[in-house]
Amino acid sequence: MAITISLALFFGIVLALLLKSHSVSAGSAFVAAGFGYFLAATGAAGPINEFTAAVIAAIPNL
Repeated sequence: MAITISLALFFGIVLALLLKSHSVSAGSAFVAAGFGYFLAATGAAGPINEFTAAVIAAIPNL
């Protein structure tokens, strides 16, 4: 049985855990979120999405 989860939700949870454990500051989290937001608006968004999809597709074959 496969469980699907949005990568945005996954990274949000990871970021929240990092903030809770004080591994990253609030300023760093804001910069990371801003970088992701602006990166999605560039031409790099397509190749990044394709690479992520390929990695996710390869995981069950490991």
